[in-house]
Amino acid sequence: MAPAIGNNQQRFSFRMIGAARRADRIRFTAEWVMAQFEQFYDEFLEVPHKAKAAFEQQNHATSIWLSRHRLSLYSSYIHQMGAYLKAIQPNISFDVEFLNDLESLFWQMVEDRYEADVAYAFMHSIRRMVYRDEWKPVEYTFWESGVSTQKFPVELLRRYEVEGEIESALIESILQLPGFSVPYANLSADAGLIAARIKRFVRRRDAVVVKVEMIDAGFYRNRGAYLVGRICFADGDWTPLIIALLNDDRGIYCDAVILDEHLVHNLFSSTLANFHVTTRYYHELSAYLHSLLPHRALGLHYSTIGYNHVGKVAVIRELKQELADRGGVLDTAIGEPGTVAIGFAGPQSAYNLKVIRNHPTSGYKWGEFDGIDSVKEKYSRVHEINRTGSMLDNIIYFNIALETRLFAPALLDDLLSEASDTVSVQDNTVVFKYLIVQPRMTPLPVFLANAGEREVRVVIESLGDCIKNNTAANIFNKDLDARNYGVSHFLKVYLYDYDALEDLIDVKIRSNADRVDGEEDIPDWYFEDGVIFLPEEIEAGLCIRDRAQRQLFRELHGDLMTPAYWEKLQRQLSLNQVPSIKVYPDTCKLQRS
Repeated sequence: MAPAIGNNQQRFSFRMIGAARRADRIRFTAEWVMAQFEQFYDEFLEVPHKAKAAFEQQNHATSIWLSRHRLSLYSSYIHQMGAYLKAIQPNISFDVEFLNDLESLFWQMVEDRYEADVAYAFMHSIRRMVYRDEWKPVEYTFWESGVSTQKFPVELLRRYEVEGEIESALIESILQLPGFSVPYANLSADAGLIAARIKRFVRRRDAVVVKVEMIDAGFYRNRGAYLVGRICFADGDWTPLIIALLNDDRGIYCDAVILDEHLVHNLFSSTLANFHVTTRYYHELSAYLHSLLPHRALGLHYSTIGYNHVGKVAVIRELKQELADRGGVLDTAIGEPGTVAIGFAGPQSAYNLKVIRNHPTSGYKWGEFDGIDSVKEKYSRVHEINRTGSMLDNIIYFNIALETRLFAPALLDDLLSEASDTVSVQDNTVVFKYLIVQPRMTPLPVFLANAGEREVRVVIESLGDCIKNNTAANIFNKDLDARNYGVSHFLKVYLYDYDALEDLIDVKIRSNADRVDGEEDIPDWYFEDGVIFLPEEIEAGLCIRDRAQRQLFRELHGDLMTPAYWEKLQRQLSLNQVPSIKVYPDTCKLQRS
């Protein structure tokens, strides 16, 4: 939905036309940007409360729409404002001093606000939109606003002192933190089940609980709501505490309790849609989530709660800091080179970077290449959908510059020869028309070549689950090559290359199973247009070299090799009947009689 900024634009136009002095034009523009930002930010902050209402009303369609709307809200404002500025001031992209003075004045207007970094990112994004078709990079940064991310305000956390064991009365208090307008189906029963689950966990751990702390807000995504915090022990250790809630005709009820860090990591990973959280304290919230999940970079926590553009700035800072701390440079990523993308990373970095080649390498499998923009659109699409817990999110930067000294010479030569349409060197910087950044994974073939038997089994099973989850979201990766998949710290497999994505519902499922060995006729499907998929060839398509590993995949996921599996999914998708994706295992669910 486009932002309603027409009246403000009209007033701004009249003031600009009547302004004779340059200083007045700068001031009027800064005031206009501020008015648009405040309107945007008010709408942005309303989304979590609308998500809460959608949860209470069991309005799942609205909840899913809100996720897409929140992602598009920022870009809708920026696109309209950038285009309008260029229309009313045609030479603005050449007037660098005007833009510099505009940013300086705007910073003076916002620097004392809590959301100053969001506001300044907003201003920077407008400048980037003005330069959209030009080789003019804009720094992804902002001046420090003085906001402390180390001291959590009273409004963020609720703390509950514990003497002895956690009892159901304390859990009842926690369950009422969101202040729902509809009742629980059975509040006391759920509290008793949660308390009993926690007691068993604590006894197995042989620990003494001294405190429970919970974020004083609800987390909303798709059909569910979550309460987030941790249990603190006398020895100084702690464990996460996540309570997952659902709502049906009987009322709100607790579906699961999550106490293991790796499961919490999966829940908060960027492979799912963003959470909507009913708190304004996004700096402290991101820092607190980072303390719960230190294996996940801070910038990704900002993105998880919907502050994607603040996350962008944090990620770039972390990338540069990693290189400064470790004294390394960006170099070609491990594993076999991609046919469409060039991947690169810093030593032991939390992130992997990539750009699309001008033209694919000779190993490209899909006939005519549709161009760089076509591939970028697929990466953007994955950013905007529910990634089902099995696809990495992408942060896409536009018109960004990094110092030349940060690149290994061989990598820089490769970028300038193979991706010259979108990469150039200007002075002492490498300028990217766009740059894709993802959380770093170990490429699946590299992992399988070095893993033990137990790890191989876990990862092969996760690979099949990854393919199944993606297809349930109408995402078909026609290039099932194992090189397009990565393995996380917690041995979970994710798809991370998107140049071969198609809508599953449009794929033509065919088979050679009815053909007799030795037949020389060309099968009928060979002459069909569109994407053709033969499920019996999936094992060969994965290009897993080890025979035992291929056999294990067939043993665990043989259903993927039958046309019936894929055709059933297509029928379900056409009727909107695909079941919900599981975001936590059944073992976390509360056992009810």
